[in-house]
Amino acid sequence: MAKLAFDPIDEARRQWEEHGWEEAAPGMAAVTSIVRAQQILMARVEEALRPHDLTFSRYELLQLLAFSKAGALPLSRIGARLQVHPASITNAVDRCEKRGLVQRVPHPTDRRTTLAEITSQGREVVAKATENLNREVFTAMGIGNEDISALNGVLKRFREAHGDY
Repeated sequence: MAKLAFDPIDEARRQWEEHGWEEAAPGMAAVTSIVRAQQILMARVEEALRPHDLTFSRYELLQLLAFSKAGALPLSRIGARLQVHPASITNAVDRCEKRGLVQRVPHPTDRRTTLAEITSQGREVVAKATENLNREVFTAMGIGNEDISALNGVLKRFREAHGDY
C-alpha cells in the first residue's frame, strides 16, 4: 500500500467540519482511527499467528483454556468470557478439535454440559504462539508504555460506558 503524505483521517475530519458537521467531526475521527488501528493490529496478530496455523479467535480459546485451573471450561462459559456468540465458540472448538488442540469431554457433575479441554499439543501450540505475539505485537506497539496505559484507560471507560462488562 502506498504511503500518503498526509493523514487521511485528519483530512476526513477537515472535510466533516467544512461540510458543517463540526459537532460530529471528533467522533467520526475517533471511530475511523479506532477502526484503522484495529485493522493494523489484526494484520500484525494474524502475521504472528500464521506459523501456528491459528486465528486470533482460536488463539483466545486456547489461551483461556490454558489459563483455567482445570484446563477445561463449559462452552457457554467460554462464550461469555470471550464475549462471542455461541456459534463462534462451537466453530473454534470444532477447528481446534480437528487439529488435536482441544477435546470435548463430558462435565463431571452435569450430564447436559460439555467441556472443551485443552490437550498437551494445544498447550504447546498456544505457548509458542504467545511467544510470537508477545515479541512481535504486544511489546512492539510503536508507542510508549505511558501512552499504552492512557489508551487502555480511555478504551476501558468507553467499553464500560457501552455496557461491555
